[in-house]
Amino acid sequence: MNWALVGASTIAREYVISAIRAQVGHEVLHVVSGSPERGAAYAAENGIASSATDLEAVLADPEVGAVYISTTNEKHFPQAMAAIAAGKHVLCEKPLAMTLGDAVTMVRAAERAGVTFATNHHLRCSGSHRAIRSLVAEGRIGRVLSMRIFHAVHLPPHLQGWRINDAGAGGGVIPDITVHDADVARFILGEDPLTVAAQMAASGMGDTVEDSAMSAWSMPSGAMVMAHESFTHPFAGSGLEVHGTEGSIFASGVMTQRPMGEIELVTGEGRTPVPFSDHDLYTQGLSDFASAILGKGQPAATGWDGVKSLAVALAVRKSAGSGQREAVDYGGAP
Repeated sequence: MNWALVGASTIAREYVISAIRAQVGHEVLHVVSGSPERGAAYAAENGIASSATDLEAVLADPEVGAVYISTTNEKHFPQAMAAIAAGKHVLCEKPLAMTLGDAVTMVRAAERAGVTFATNHHLRCSGSHRAIRSLVAEGRIGRVLSMRIFHAVHLPPHLQGWRINDAGAGGGVIPDITVHDADVARFILGEDPLTVAAQMAASGMGDTVEDSAMSAWSMPSGAMVMAHESFTHPFAGSGLEVHGTEGSIFASGVMTQRPMGEIELVTGEGRTPVPFSDHDLYTQGLSDFASAILGKGQPAATGWDGVKSLAVALAVRKSAGSGQREAVDYGGAP
């Protein structure tokens, strides 16, 4: 299957292009960029045959079967809708859209069109997160009481730009990282947050948007989740903990795009290192996506997973603004 990249992005260059090419018979034919110069240079640097500024023309190419959308957040909805209307399968970066309504609309449109639609929540493709999920599902720590996700990092200069100074483009740490943490909690615990209480701040990097957030989420099972996201913490480290009635899981360095970190299971029997696969996250995600197109399973993160992670992030931002605990509105997502 042939692909078009919608957005000449860093994430595509560093991770997704090679993951696409790792799938047998898959290649990138086009890159679409708003800048002809940037698009041409990007295509040359990455061995892509064609660059274009006209999305509609690229979508009209019958040789293109799927698109990967990694533009700024405010562009995701119209670009995804155009791709769906053209009958293309869609892998879209998170957050899916600027509003919950738009995210729901695009996922339902894909269902009606009969195309595969997925959200690029890469962390659920990691060996570490899949190992943690299995420990929880197998009851190795008993009934889950709480989860802590700490994902406060220092956003490198080449990724700053619109993420820290352009609210109109969907900037801010909440749409950038809180959506990931929401998906991590949903993936590992197998349930959706009910309510959130949050605060946010501009702690040294953000201009017109927040660069740090903390929140506490209530879960249907009674478990509590605490999440911390930031762009301004160079030495904090990242990871997660899951605590239950019979044990705890400590995972450090696992909130990353690379297969790294350490996991330890602690129970009454002692402390046990937990091995996990070190496969490439994006290659796994693209493999799952390609299989779903062939009717074999579903993407690692479906469109509805993207809707739900966005819903939690929107509730976090709403709570931080109102100073009140807010219910999470999933927009009718199944």
